[in-house]
Amino acid sequence: MGAPPTPVTAGVPLRPGPGVPPADRALTRPRRRLLAAAAALVALAAVGAGSLLDLRTPAPRPADAPAGEFSATRAYEDVQVIAARSHVAGSPANDQVRAHVEQQLRGLGLETEVQDTVAPEAGQLSGAAGGATLARVRNVVARLPGTDPTGRVFLVAHYDSAQTGPGGNDDAAGTSAILEVARALTTGPRPRNDIVFVLTDAEEACLCGAAAFAASHPLAADGGVVLNLEARGSTGPVIMFETSKNNAKLVDVFGRAAPHPVGTSFAVEIYRALPNDTDFTAFLDQKFVGLNSAYIDGGAIYHTPLDTPAAMDRSSLQQHGENALGLAREFGRTDLTDLRSGYDATYFPVPRGLVRYPGWLVLPLALLAVLAVAALGWLTRRSGRASTGQLAAGFGLALGPIVAAPVAAQLLWLAITAIRPGYAELLDPYRPIWYRMAVLALAAAILFTWYALVRRRIGPAALAVGGLAWLALLGVLLAVAVPGGAYLTTLPALAGALGGLVALRTRQTGPWPVVAVTAAAAAGVVILLPTVVLLFPALGMAMGGVAALVAVLLGLTALPVVDLLHPQAGGQRGLVALRARRLAALPAGAAALAAVVLAGVGLAVDRFDAAHPAPTHLMYALDAGTGQARWLSHETDPQPWTDGYVDGVASVADDFPGLGDAELRAGPAQAANLPAPKLDVLADTSAGGERTLRLRLTPQRAVRLATLHVDTATATVVRAEVAGRPVPVEPRAGRWGFGLVFHAPPPEGVEVTLTLRPIAAQVALRAMDASDGLDALPGFRPRPPAVGVVGSHSSEMLAVARTYPL
Repeated sequence: MGAPPTPVTAGVPLRPGPGVPPADRALTRPRRRLLAAAAALVALAAVGAGSLLDLRTPAPRPADAPAGEFSATRAYEDVQVIAARSHVAGSPANDQVRAHVEQQLRGLGLETEVQDTVAPEAGQLSGAAGGATLARVRNVVARLPGTDPTGRVFLVAHYDSAQTGPGGNDDAAGTSAILEVARALTTGPRPRNDIVFVLTDAEEACLCGAAAFAASHPLAADGGVVLNLEARGSTGPVIMFETSKNNAKLVDVFGRAAPHPVGTSFAVEIYRALPNDTDFTAFLDQKFVGLNSAYIDGGAIYHTPLDTPAAMDRSSLQQHGENALGLAREFGRTDLTDLRSGYDATYFPVPRGLVRYPGWLVLPLALLAVLAVAALGWLTRRSGRASTGQLAAGFGLALGPIVAAPVAAQLLWLAITAIRPGYAELLDPYRPIWYRMAVLALAAAILFTWYALVRRRIGPAALAVGGLAWLALLGVLLAVAVPGGAYLTTLPALAGALGGLVALRTRQTGPWPVVAVTAAAAAGVVILLPTVVLLFPALGMAMGGVAALVAVLLGLTALPVVDLLHPQAGGQRGLVALRARRLAALPAGAAALAAVVLAGVGLAVDRFDAAHPAPTHLMYALDAGTGQARWLSHETDPQPWTDGYVDGVASVADDFPGLGDAELRAGPAQAANLPAPKLDVLADTSAGGERTLRLRLTPQRAVRLATLHVDTATATVVRAEVAGRPVPVEPRAGRWGFGLVFHAPPPEGVEVTLTLRPIAAQVALRAMDASDGLDALPGFRPRPPAVGVVGSHSSEMLAVARTYPL
C-alpha cells in the first residue's frame, strides 16, 4: 500500500513531508528527462562558450593599419629594441633604452624631458628588508597639450626591467604600447585635455621613478587621471585589476570607451588586500585617480630570462594598446573635474560589454536575494517538494562541497608539487591548462558525488534551495566585508531563486520549468565561469582552491539542471533502485577519473627542459673584511643543481643586513678578489650630545644597489639624510638598528648624513653593494640547459660587504 494521501486545498498540499511522492521532490518534472537534460546542457554550454570567447584577445593589427589605430605590429618593433637585454635601473643598457624612448617621443613632436632625481620608494617592495629605500631615477616625460584642458591624463609604464630578464612583457609591453598610443594621438585632432606620457625608471627596484614623478614633477602638481599599463606574464586578456577609490565614474568610462573591457570589482577588492604594488601605488599615494591594467597569464616566465620579445603574445599587446588608446581619447575629451563619484561601482564582464551598477546597491541586492531564496523555500515546502526538516538538512549538507572542493584542490596541488618540487618557485607552471582542468574536474567530482549520496534521502528540491541559501548568505557576508565581490554569489542566488519560483508556479509537465531553471543557471554561468577562468592566472595553481570554490558555487546554481541527469528522485525498489544509483554515480566517477587523468597528463606534458627550465635561486656573499664567502639560496627545498652549492640553513642578518633577516640555505664559497664599497668621512662634528657624520658611500665596481647600516651597540640614528633628502628613521630589530638601501647609485657615490646619539668614540657601520651575475666567480658551475633562474629580485646577486669602525 502507498502512503496515506496528503490533504489539499485548492490543489496545494497543506502538510508536505515524507508522504510526498518522491518523484515530486524536484523543482522540475519533465516527462522526457534525458531530452530536457540535453537541451539544458547544450544551452548552458553555448552560454559558457560565449562568455569565454568574449575574453579572447583581438588579432594584432598589421604595420600598415590606419594611422589613427593601434597596431601591435608597429609597437612590437619597439618591444624588440627595449627588451634586447636586461636593463635594470642605472645600467648602461637602461641608458640605451631611455635614449630610444626619448628619441621616439621627440620624433613625434612632443615636449619631452628627462626627470633626473633621487626619490624614495613607494609601497613596500624592498624597504622592509634593508631599511629606508631610495634610488636615482631618470623618468622620460612627454606632453601633448590639450586645446582647453580641464586636467591631465597620464599614461604610465616603466621602461626598466628586472635584473634577471630582458622584460619583454614586463614592461616593454606597456612602454611600447604608450609609444604607439602617442603616435596615434599625434596623428589626429588634439584632445581637449593634456595627455602626459610618463615612462618611469626603477619600478622593479622600488617604484621610485613613479614616486618621484607623482610627488615632485610640476606636471603632476594638480593630479589627474592615471592609466597604468603593466604585464605579469606573456599572454591572456588584459584585465583592469585596480582602481582608485570612489571609482564609479571611472568604471563607467572604462566600460564604454575601452574596446575590450575586461575587469571585475572583485579583482579590485583582492588586489587592495594583497601586499603587491605597481607604479600605480605611487600615484594613489598622491591622490590621483585612475585605472591599472595588465595581462597576467603565462606567469612562469615572469622576471626570468625567458621574458623575451619572442615570448610575447602580440594579441595581448593589441588589447593593451587598443584599450589604452580608447581610454586616452575618452578621458582626453571628458571634463576631468567631475570624476569622483563618492562610491565604488560593482562591475563584471559579460559578452559584448561590462555590467556595472552603484556600490550602494550591493547590500540591498544581497538582502533581496536572501528574501527570494526564503520565498523559494517557503513555496517548495508548501508545494510538497520538501519538508522543513529536509530544507534544513539541504542547507546544512550543501556546505559539504563548498568546503571539500577547495580543500581537495589544495591537497591535489600539494601532491603535484611533492612530485615536481620546482613548481614551488614558479607563479604558475609553464603549461598550466592540464592542472587547471584537473582542479575543475575534481570540483565537479566532489559536487556530483555529494549530490548522488544525499539526493535520494533529502530530495533534489531541498538541496537546490540549500545551495542557493548558501550563495545568498555568502552574498550578505561579502556585501559587508568585500562589497566588490558580493555580486559573485548575490546575483546567481537571486537568479536561481527567481528561476525556481517560476518553475514551481508554472505547469510542471511543460517545458517552462526547465526553461526557467536553465535561464537561472545561465546567469550563474555568465557571472561565475569567467571568474573561474581569470582566477587561475591571477592567483596561480598554489591557490587553485579559490577557483575550485567558485566552480562549486557555479555548480550549486545549476543543481536543478544537474538533477535532470539523474533518474526521478527516490521511490525505486530492487533492481530499479540499483540501476538508478549506478546511473547517479556515472557523472561523479567520470569527473573523478578525468581529474586523475588530467593531473597525470599535466605531469607528463609539463616537464622541465631547456625551453622550460627548472627555476633555481643562488646568491654569492663576500665579507671583504674577513675574506669569508658563502653561497646563499632562498629555495626551501633546493633543486639538485642548487644542492651543489648549499648544505645547510643560516641567517645572514648580522653579516649582510641588506639581504634581510630571513633564514637562507648556505654553503661555503671561494673568496673572490672583489672590493667592498668605499666609505669616506666628509665631516665629523659633535654638538648638544649628538654626533653628526657626513659620509660618502662609493661603490668600487658597477653595481645595482648599495646599502649602509649602523650597529645599534655603538650608536642610535636619530636623523638621516641621503643625497640631501631626509629619510625616515625607523628602528629595526637586531644588530643593525638603522639601514638604508640606494638603488642605481651614481659612479661618484652617494652622500649620507647621520645624526647619532649618544656620542661614542667609535661607531660601527656596515657597507654593502650588490651587482648581478655569478659566471665569473671562482667555483661557479654554469647551469645545465634544463636549469633556469627563478624570477626574484635577488637571483644571481653578488654582494660584497665590509664593516667600517669610525
